[in-house]
Amino acid sequence: MGSEEFISWRNHFLLLLDRIPTPIAVCRADGEVTVANPAMAAEWGTAPVRLRGRNLHELFRPRAPGRLDRHIEALRLGRRPRHPIEVRWLVGTDGVEREGELLVDPVGDAFPASPMLLAVLRVRSETVPRQAEPTAEVSVVEGHILALAAAGATTAAIGKAVGLTVDGVNYHLTRLTRRWRVPNRTALVAKAYVLGVLSTREWPPAPAPQRARGACRSTQSPHMPPGATR
Repeated sequence: MGSEEFISWRNHFLLLLDRIPTPIAVCRADGEVTVANPAMAAEWGTAPVRLRGRNLHELFRPRAPGRLDRHIEALRLGRRPRHPIEVRWLVGTDGVEREGELLVDPVGDAFPASPMLLAVLRVRSETVPRQAEPTAEVSVVEGHILALAAAGATTAAIGKAVGLTVDGVNYHLTRLTRRWRVPNRTALVAKAYVLGVLSTREWPPAPAPQRARGACRSTQSPHMPPGATR
């Protein structure tokens, strides 16, 4: 095929791809997108050119972890997996999660060492509501505990400052960890700053009054035990 014939064929292919309402992308053997049609780009609220260079692993989250990796590796080795991949992804910028099936096959019948892949997305009509953001409202005690934890206080020191036992402090920390779905105390403190629970303009750390229930009724410093004076 001559260069002019190749360019003509490529232009016809791209024109046809643009008119297909089904989300489609052409990828390299490692999943990197080289061409995407408008229908595929619309799933992320962007233009086709902005999907170029991104990877299927980045765009989609398989329901079964590692399934996409195994599928692409099988294609590279010359096998044709028979089942589509169940995937999820976030639509546009509104955070709505969608579900569908991703069909990934090599372009053409031959199996070179690094085949080009054709990825076709079957979108399910129903959307999956995104998990709600954890509430940022905390009690006065919780706000004081978070401020002390952010300052590096030990659990025993926190308990002494707020008038609780070590078990009482751990109870509040565990509740907050579960409520905000974080793995440990470090992440809990980081989440408190992100949610605006702790003030970013004070040191030692202090709770942001508008985020604490009943904060306006308390004048007790989070860094002083109840009954203490300055």
